[in-house]
Amino acid sequence: MTLAEHLAEVRHRFLVSAITVSLFGVVAFIFYPQILHVLQEPYCAARDVAHKGCTFLVTNPLDGLTLRIKIGFFGGLLFASPVLFWQLWRFITPGLKARERRYIIPFVSASLLFFISGMTVAYFSFGHAIQFLESIGGKSLLTEYNPNQYLTLFLLMMFIFGVTFEFPVVLVALEMANIVTPAQLLHYWRYTLIAITVASGVFTPSGDPLSMLALALPLTVFYFIAIGVGKLLKK
Repeated sequence: MTLAEHLAEVRHRFLVSAITVSLFGVVAFIFYPQILHVLQEPYCAARDVAHKGCTFLVTNPLDGLTLRIKIGFFGGLLFASPVLFWQLWRFITPGLKARERRYIIPFVSASLLFFISGMTVAYFSFGHAIQFLESIGGKSLLTEYNPNQYLTLFLLMMFIFGVTFEFPVVLVALEMANIVTPAQLLHYWRYTLIAITVASGVFTPSGDPLSMLALALPLTVFYFIAIGVGKLLKK
């Protein structure tokens, strides 16, 4: 493809992605109450354990509007993620060989599956993160959360978990591209485990031990699974 054809391809993929995100964003904006209720569940579960309420504290008249727009935007990204992954892989496809193109659907499906799995783990871990953060502050603090700050932390954690769960997909892709080999990955497994542990501590927004473990343990398992899958695909 020429440079002009590459730019035209980028424009096309971007327009399709932007339109899809916008449409799903409108849907998320309309169903804001239901989505907010789902996002509030980990908070309510954590506060119920301590026999506290789980209402949010709004101190700015614009907080409600800001929250609804934020949920609309991130909801649009989440619901449009299958299309976004597909557009990304379709953009990469022209640079692949015929043998490599047959893997596009499995790779897109795996990318989406691991991304959703990461967000699911973050969702069910967030309640424990809230309990940990409140216990660190001590009982003398009266804790009432601003919904925008709560949502920012929650969505950031879900996004980080979703992206980091793409780890095995990236490894298998690198193996298929002959950038690394399964033997090399297996040889450096000790250093990789150290790197995973450090990265889990750095990139976990809440900083609580349970969330760090919930991120580090699956990544460790995924690492060895990626080595096994790479060996199978190389046969």
